[in-house]
Amino acid sequence: MAIKKTLVTEPTLPDLKDFVKHLEQIWDSKWLTNNGCFHEELEEKLAQYLGVKHISLFSNGTLALITAIQALELTGEVITTPYSFVATAHSLWWNKIKPVFVDVDPVYGNLDPDKIEAAITEKTTAILPVHVYGHPCDHQKIKEIANRHGLKLIYDAAHAFGVKENDNSILNYGDLSILSFHATKVYNTIEGGAIISHSAEMKKHIDYLKNFGFEDEITVVEPGINAKMNEIQSAYGLLQLKNIDENIYKRKVIAEKYKDELRNVKGLRVLEDKINSAYNYSYFPIFIDEQEYGKTRDDVYFMLQEHQVYGRRYFYPLISHFHPYNQFESSASANLICAEKMTKEVICLPIYPNLDLEIVFKIIKLLKK
Repeated sequence: MAIKKTLVTEPTLPDLKDFVKHLEQIWDSKWLTNNGCFHEELEEKLAQYLGVKHISLFSNGTLALITAIQALELTGEVITTPYSFVATAHSLWWNKIKPVFVDVDPVYGNLDPDKIEAAITEKTTAILPVHVYGHPCDHQKIKEIANRHGLKLIYDAAHAFGVKENDNSILNYGDLSILSFHATKVYNTIEGGAIISHSAEMKKHIDYLKNFGFEDEITVVEPGINAKMNEIQSAYGLLQLKNIDENIYKRKVIAEKYKDELRNVKGLRVLEDKINSAYNYSYFPIFIDEQEYGKTRDDVYFMLQEHQVYGRRYFYPLISHFHPYNQFESSASANLICAEKMTKEVICLPIYPNLDLEIVFKIIKLLKK
């Protein structure tokens, strides 16, 4: 009998019978997209759950990010991080904007505020940080820099569903925040995403942009695209909200097991929770110091695979290593010392609500061994 692989994540699914009931309602109404009842209900309930004023649903997180950049009319250059999923930079490229990469802090991998101002030029129009692994950026320092230089501020919060700092959603910082509801995320709508905005006027602007710019049947007021979330995704998303707190708690239990057992292993670093922050435990990265641990990150990565444990080197390589970004001056390794170190050391271990604790302890044993 083949040994079952343990993957880095596994999607959490709603009850199929409940989903079928929603599908029957959609079939009866024949309303498949264009702001149907499930779409409207999901926007309302997500805003309430997340503690935000306005949310606009999208068919995926990348289109949400592309549209957010359009909504703020950004041009020229935008300062961002090399330590992220490549969609962060791609969204700028699709808007004909040059990403300027700045190094990250050495602990959490978020954009380092102390490195931002040196990268600002007359062409800079915004800052695009990422809440890496759901750990909040130093938003206060970044906001001060943005205000001082008259820059817009968009947060890629793809990892940060439900994350809070001092009981306030981190989605409330910046001009806009973007979420991803991809199947691998803590909260998923199969594919999907959202833009968090802070005024009714901006939400209206965004909603025009995601639906061809239609105001009514014969009036187009914006050069929009088609990025709407459909009714099937929305219905699925409503069901996902029912168990989200329970699923985050299950992730927390697993994360605490990993931390308790691994934090004192020489040459292996785990990320500790920041004070006064509430997490979603979407990822569990570890960092392997070759000199202290005695093996490279890749040694460990492939050793785990030999035991049917498939982690992920997330993020590896850096965005700045990829074509077309490796041509930029800001992509030079000498400018990105901390990011280069993290990308060579990171492995995200398996974590998801239904992960058997026996497998968790198996992984811990392998890493200690």
